[in-house]
Amino acid sequence: EGALVISVDEKPCIQALERSQGYLRLPNGRALTGFAHEYKRHGTTTLFAALDVMKGEVKAMHTKRRRRREFLDFMNEVIGDAEPDQEIHVILDNLRTHKPKHDRWLARHRNVNLHYTPTHASWLNQVEVWFSILQTKSLRGGSFTSIRQLRQHIDAFIESYNQTARPFEWRKVNVKNKKLENKFSNLCK
Repeated sequence: EGALVISVDEKPCIQALERSQGYLRLPNGRALTGFAHEYKRHGTTTLFAALDVMKGEVKAMHTKRRRRREFLDFMNEVIGDAEPDQEIHVILDNLRTHKPKHDRWLARHRNVNLHYTPTHASWLNQVEVWFSILQTKSLRGGSFTSIRQLRQHIDAFIESYNQTARPFEWRKVNVKNKKLENKFSNLCK
């Protein structure tokens, strides 16, 4: 009750790709637009993100690298907004930078409790759902001429997203088994 529960992870190597775009004018006057398969690389950025599980809002930080130092800088920024004695629960995956053998940072922050998802189950971390939203609604097919432009685009998406943010609702979905057909054998009939 009253604790801050955040889901934290990073999305490394987001590429700033400048895509070749073009269009094809059809005889009837319509135009088809699309992307060529060619692009120019302008570097990468790493995005650290924390999803407030109760509010659905996201805080993020861009870095050049994904090391323990950058992770702790981000964690200091995230927990800096919490009340001084507020209990904080952080959901993380099992990345080595998240769990050192002797954690001096955690010893200094007694109100922070780290909870690790099981190995190969990072999908349980809700910030992964948000990364999927970022990818499909904002980054897919985007064209960026610099890392700075990519970062500004992501920041604008986060600001827009947070205006209508709501917590994710996990629902059970019934999946019906389909009988698999051997496609090759169907060709030989």
